[in-house]
Amino acid sequence: MSLLRTEIAPANGGVQRVAIGGRLDTHTYAELDQALAPLLANPAVISLVLDLEGLDYISSAGIRSVFKARKALAARAGRVLVVNPQPQIQKVFDLVKAVPLNEIFTSVAEADAYLDAMQRKVVEGDDED
Repeated sequence: MSLLRTEIAPANGGVQRVAIGGRLDTHTYAELDQALAPLLANPAVISLVLDLEGLDYISSAGIRSVFKARKALAARAGRVLVVNPQPQIQKVFDLVKAVPLNEIFTSVAEADAYLDAMQRKVVEGDDED
């Protein structure tokens, strides 16, 4: 039995959501990398939203998986957004500066509002983010 749970929601307009639960560490990071690989290879995926509400623990190996996803999407001007981090996970991100503060959200609704605003800026020709 794995100590990591992932749930991949259907893509919606270039946004792919992945809920991650349990422990993301040296024993489970490869499972996450494997689950994310087809999403990161899909050019239609512009934003990856990682919902960490169920994540209890993250190690440096787990942080590496997040960095790997960010690097893959950044190569095509995409983003990885983090939502619902537990306080202990937020603390790790703060310590290692794994995810820029403007890409961490307290809820999915807050991330959706950010993505909507970002897309409006592109449509209106003000893509200065």
